[in-house]
Amino acid sequence: MEERTLLTLMVFSSLVVLAETIAQKHAIEIYSLHVDCKVTSRFAHTVVTSKIVNRANESREATFEVELPKSAFITNFSMSIDGKVYPGIIKEKASAQKEYDAAVSHGQSAGLVKITGRKLEQFHVSVSIAAASKVTFELAYEELLKRQLGKFELLIKVRPKQLVKHFQIDVHIFEPQGIRFLETDSTFMTNELTEALTKVQNETKAHILFRPTVDQQKINPELDETLLNGDFVVRYDVRRGATAGDIQIVNGYFVHYFAPREMPVFPKNVIFVIDRSGSMAGRKIEQTRDALLKILQDLRPEDHFSFITFNSKVGEWKSSLLQATAENVASAAGFVQTLSAGGGTDINRALLTAVSMLDKAERLPGRSVSMMILLTDGQPTSGESNVEVIQENIQKAVNGKYALFCLGFGFDVSYKFLEKMALSNGGIARRIYENADAALQLQGFYQEVATPILMKIEMQYPENAIEGLTKNNFKLFFEGSEIIVSGKISNELDLLPVEIKAQTHASDLTLKEEANVKEKEQVFQNQSYVFGNFIERLWAYLTIQQLLEKSISAEEEDKKTLEAQALELSLQYNFVTPLTSMVVTKPTGQQQTELANKPTEADNEKPSSLPVGDAYRLRSGPPPVVRLRDKIRAQPLANEYPQLLLQLPKQNEIICLNTDGKPQPSLHLLSDPEQGLTVTGKLGDRIKLFVQFEITYVNPPVRIHVSTDEIVLSHDNESTRLPWTESATSTIQGLRVSVEKERSVTASLSDTVTVKISFVKFPDDFLGLYFLNTNHFSDKVSGVLGQFYSKAQFENNSNTNQRADERLLSVSGSEHKVTRQYKKDYRLEPTSDPVPCWSIHVTP
Repeated sequence: MEERTLLTLMVFSSLVVLAETIAQKHAIEIYSLHVDCKVTSRFAHTVVTSKIVNRANESREATFEVELPKSAFITNFSMSIDGKVYPGIIKEKASAQKEYDAAVSHGQSAGLVKITGRKLEQFHVSVSIAAASKVTFELAYEELLKRQLGKFELLIKVRPKQLVKHFQIDVHIFEPQGIRFLETDSTFMTNELTEALTKVQNETKAHILFRPTVDQQKINPELDETLLNGDFVVRYDVRRGATAGDIQIVNGYFVHYFAPREMPVFPKNVIFVIDRSGSMAGRKIEQTRDALLKILQDLRPEDHFSFITFNSKVGEWKSSLLQATAENVASAAGFVQTLSAGGGTDINRALLTAVSMLDKAERLPGRSVSMMILLTDGQPTSGESNVEVIQENIQKAVNGKYALFCLGFGFDVSYKFLEKMALSNGGIARRIYENADAALQLQGFYQEVATPILMKIEMQYPENAIEGLTKNNFKLFFEGSEIIVSGKISNELDLLPVEIKAQTHASDLTLKEEANVKEKEQVFQNQSYVFGNFIERLWAYLTIQQLLEKSISAEEEDKKTLEAQALELSLQYNFVTPLTSMVVTKPTGQQQTELANKPTEADNEKPSSLPVGDAYRLRSGPPPVVRLRDKIRAQPLANEYPQLLLQLPKQNEIICLNTDGKPQPSLHLLSDPEQGLTVTGKLGDRIKLFVQFEITYVNPPVRIHVSTDEIVLSHDNESTRLPWTESATSTIQGLRVSVEKERSVTASLSDTVTVKISFVKFPDDFLGLYFLNTNHFSDKVSGVLGQFYSKAQFENNSNTNQRADERLLSVSGSEHKVTRQYKKDYRLEPTSDPVPCWSIHVTP
């Protein structure tokens, strides 16, 4: 009988760790469990590492489970068994499913990810390990923390259910705006465990470390049982000085945070649309009554409100909205206490009645916010029951005038229906879970929307200088939340101006600010808390989330376009989203392929590795000598592709390279010993363009062979073939290899040059090589292409007789004449116009 060890990490806007042992105690031992979370400007990057040893004298099964926030995207997973790594590969969902179906002939498994709670989903994988063997599981995911009710919150549920020799949770926070307050709380902390908790904080950084010893974890010295069973919470907020918010910039990407303070609250005109059908009977209607009684006490005197209740029939508490005077609130409380349940569910007529009441309302405050809050627990069963017709009816009636918030009580509702209806009408949807705290969930949601302080917010940036701007128009802003806008700065700007226009209760508001790009970039230089190009990844994360949200309420054709854009970004940035899947390959002899898909809340209804070959090392000895010689073409051939193309570092100039001389089996294009990177290439027999490249890394020891047929990755004496016919992403010890279907392959490693190869199919199949982040090259870079990154510089054109289409280029101390020509750019689409470049020929 196999033994199973469960390890679970749960995280709300961050984390939860759970490990459970079944069967013989300690035979499968978790000897190390580390959760490392880096929060940089709200963007959280979390890595969970669990190390397990099988102390039994036979094979046992170890199961790794991590519960992570629904809002997070998994970015990487690997398991290492006795030193051999089995990484997950991220692919387009349909392609991954096809691969899985082909590999598993005896039916599907349940999948590796499922929703487990109101804010969590669970990643789950099992593997059989031999006696005395070890396995290391590692999962990484990222998310953008959401500010609610004036704070960000990390909730760590700690429940290992066994003593762990090396147990550690690290939370690093870096907020350049400054940390306004930081607090920790726990349900299981004792005096002994308090000694294992340290908190170090300065103006902008905080490090919270929880590292209890085995003795500190024990309930008492005599028992091998753990105290670690409960919640560990970190809450914080940032300082807010500038009225126009805070702009942060890294590597040409910016993020703008805006959360104004101390502004007057708009009066609300709110209609509560309450389901009292038969399915609401009992505990649900009791909890609804309790919540509404509390909400009534939170209404402000200047608010106006009413109730509409519905089953098969629609009832109005009053024929119009009433002001929230003490007398009217007391009268409403009496009405709420009489609510009972029975009958069908006519959602359509209930909402149309609410819209009509708002349309007819008189004597409402001049500047106020009107909204409807729908609470239902089921499907429409009376009146109009076609959900598409209902959605169309409500959107037409609302016509952008009011906000609709939809709360789905339990799991018999169609969350997809409620979500589309809410998003189409300026609101959001939320599921209310049928737990003891359902009334508190309802109150908590109301508190989030109870204090609107801005409406019709426009965040304006220079149009010709920003690309890929995320959503920058917002209907409402609620106190305690935060607006986030991100984009890419496309031009060389010294100052990034921003203008915010909005309406407050008192007047129209205009705020302006300018961000000094270079000064902002300096903030994140040499910060250990920062992970890579985090603002670029934040931008990608936010863009994907917004594209997916927009697709929910879009027409079919628009939906396909939005999902295609989101899929492209998901693959490019290695995110497991609802459009991608992670393929996990296990050792030979076990069910070898499993899928990790990302479920959505709409899925949460009642049934309604990359093993890679031999390490390839950098060549020793001096690099080959490269001689440059001048060559001027009589006619610029604009439809030709160059063999190689590069952009000179710190110079806005493109160089087109072609090689002369006899064909060679392999050309040494570039090597940089400090980067641990070598690139070689092979020209085709029929065409004088490259048809093969080999990229070799020292650390990790990986070789990537790219041809026009396929991509082959080699590591640890094993090879994996990736075809050009599908998109896929894999990460090996930090090296991320992404294939974009029939277009390109990208190899990227932190603090290292990114290598990208385009696949061009016209006029003949060939490959085009180029590099990104070239500032990482060292002075020792060499090779046919490499020398241009350290030793190339255009000379000042002091010769008045020199033609405008000729320049002198100094390479390795020698001057060479180059000519201006127009060439096809293999970095762009084949249909793109030719680009100007300086053409030169080299002889290897």
